[in-house]
Amino acid sequence: MSQDWPVAELDPVRRLRVMAAANPGAMFGETVIPARFEQVWAVAGDLEVELPRLIHDIRSARVTVRDGDRLEVRARGHLGQRARFDVVLRPGWCWMQSRYLLGGMAAAPHPDGTRFAFLGGLRLPGIRVLHPLLERVAQPLVDGALHRLELDVRRHLQP
Repeated sequence: MSQDWPVAELDPVRRLRVMAAANPGAMFGETVIPARFEQVWAVAGDLEVELPRLIHDIRSARVTVRDGDRLEVRARGHLGQRARFDVVLRPGWCWMQSRYLLGGMAAAPHPDGTRFAFLGGLRLPGIRVLHPLLERVAQPLVDGALHRLELDVRRHLQP
């Protein structure tokens, strides 16, 4: 047997796109933000500040455990709902999952700045059946999160 198997390397944004395709309850969006990767990720990677800004259902997010690139984040909603997320946070990559929710962010350098992607979704039995309805309702939320992140990055770049 040959040891020369082909290897496919995916940048973080492409990897997040694969995760969205593999999870039937996930909505995905991406954009190019005209700022350097480091600038974009400095804003996006600050989960305690940025998650409530990106996702209107989240009132607060707090990192309760940090062990290298593994975190535990506790989020609260405006109506009192709570979720504990297991998180992997690395430069250009964030994957979050709770019992019922998925979330992800990814970034990669691009000639015009930084390609940034956002994923949000539900982890529920039978979600595949509801996906077409969820797509109509949730895709504008994903697009709004991308827009808000771009605005936050621009605000951080102003003198």
